[in-house]
Amino acid sequence: MSNLTERQKLILALVVRDHIDTTQPVGSARLVKYYNLDISSATIRNDMMALTEMGYLRQPHTSAGRVPTEEGYRYFVRQLMGQTELPIETRQTIAHQFYQIGHNVDRWMRLAASVLAHHAQAASLVTAPHSEQARFKHLELINTRGRHVLMVLVMEGGEIRQQMLSLAEPVSQERLSAAADQLNRLCDGLDPDGILSLKSQLEELEQDVLKLVVEDMRRSQQILAGEVYRDGLANVLSEPEFADVETARKALRILEERSLLEDLLARTVMTSTVGGVQVLIGGEGTWEELRDCSFVLARYGAPGLATGTLGVLGPIRMAYGQSISTVRYVAGLLSDLVVDLHADAQ
Repeated sequence: MSNLTERQKLILALVVRDHIDTTQPVGSARLVKYYNLDISSATIRNDMMALTEMGYLRQPHTSAGRVPTEEGYRYFVRQLMGQTELPIETRQTIAHQFYQIGHNVDRWMRLAASVLAHHAQAASLVTAPHSEQARFKHLELINTRGRHVLMVLVMEGGEIRQQMLSLAEPVSQERLSAAADQLNRLCDGLDPDGILSLKSQLEELEQDVLKLVVEDMRRSQQILAGEVYRDGLANVLSEPEFADVETARKALRILEERSLLEDLLARTVMTSTVGGVQVLIGGEGTWEELRDCSFVLARYGAPGLATGTLGVLGPIRMAYGQSISTVRYVAGLLSDLVVDLHADAQ
């Protein structure tokens, strides 16, 4: 990373901020006029030329001003932007919205996606919290019709999973309840391997149910185990950078395709500490789908209990301060929810 003078740092920061606001190339005359700089246009032009040679700015057209490069945005985010926070009034409004809806995980996830999209003016992504090591808490088996049974599985940490089972023959609700009671006694607090060790002690119905319980618990340990909540796609599509259909398609593909998203999360945010924010600019040379985008991501939850991921996707010309502070604040609220849910389950 090149050593910049204090004046070059100032000019780079102003070019980044002005281009984010206007979408237009930034010239030296504009910087002097709009930011009341006590520096001549000629001096600013010389520094802009130096920043261009160092790879932080580029000139789209011969006679145009400069715009930041990916490296320019990275330097701005890591070296110049500093710590940002949402205004206290905004934080209070968001917190009030969350605490109005109680401890309903689905409603919290949907609200989180909506809040992120609105305040960052970007596309948002939230994954439901899931246990890092799934442990059994409670099971219910409900007779619906004929051979079909609804299985409701609750794990430590508050995660709930449901699926329909098709049995070989109809079973009464009394028999199903007795099977669930027995499994609840035997499996309390066990992980999938511990549950599998019990199969030989059980009758055929209980064995069949346990097999499905273990499969469900192992699925819950995957990075994208449950629903992925999204919002604000229109925010991305309205940006001039995504007027081209192919560019927009690539940007949205990272949100829509679970295999791509899982790879991205596994190699970035899931290796970080809870609460830490990561900023990916232009795909960082790894993800072609993100070449024209920036992604601000954070991990939320409580290590050892349950964690999830949230983030916002937008153009490289993103309002990074607003996006990062919004992601960080909402991640803190969702972490509090995970802790509260675990305390309620005790």
